[in-house]
Amino acid sequence: MMNYLKSENYRLLRKKSFYFTTAICFILITAAAFILYYSGKADSNFPYATRSFFYSNVIGMGTQIIIVAYLYNATLTGKDLSLTKQAVSFGISRSTIFWSKLILTFSYFLLVCIAGLLLMIGLGESLFTHQQGVTSKFLIASFNMVPMVLSGFLLTHSFKMLKVPDIYNVILLIFIYFFSGDLLRLLFRQISGLDEFYKFAPSTQLTDNLMSFMDQSVQVDYRYWITGAVIGVIVLFIGAAKFTKQDID
Repeated sequence: MMNYLKSENYRLLRKKSFYFTTAICFILITAAAFILYYSGKADSNFPYATRSFFYSNVIGMGTQIIIVAYLYNATLTGKDLSLTKQAVSFGISRSTIFWSKLILTFSYFLLVCIAGLLLMIGLGESLFTHQQGVTSKFLIASFNMVPMVLSGFLLTHSFKMLKVPDIYNVILLIFIYFFSGDLLRLLFRQISGLDEFYKFAPSTQLTDNLMSFMDQSVQVDYRYWITGAVIGVIVLFIGAAKFTKQDID
């Protein structure tokens, strides 16, 4: 497995899309900070040149972050079918291929997320006036987002490895992490005992996390981790099991 990881790592680091996606993410974060900063300087009544509003842009973009996760995962699970077939012909197990690509792409994505988080905190601390407790609440809200983003990454990986078309992959991600709460609330609102089930939907939890951050009442919530774990375990089980039996041709 280590030799295959090294080989895939070499391929990943030669992908221009990997560096391009990373650069765009960091540029957008920096641009957003300076736009808010200079807007506040130009207009003293501008209400959004604050540390809390700057941080809320990330907390409110859970679905978009998951789409970025999709782009990172695609660097090694995209159109390289011939290389996968070649690896299998050389005796590398399908299980090794599945887990190696997951470990590698997630490791780099995690590093980029940590770097982006530090960049945001650095910009927030240096450009905007101090607000008591905002940074710590931002870290808590970010921690609550981790299982949602992780489950989206695992879902993306499983579907990419199973050759699910990109358009269906993106539509499913948007549905689960943007609309699922509204649908569950509509379906179960008249059923006693299930009328609160929508609160465990990823879209509802992402929205609640943002609202809690905005009013500075956010706390670490185990429900986010339950939802993320359930989704992650299910998609990994299905993805790993089906990939070992899937025809690569």
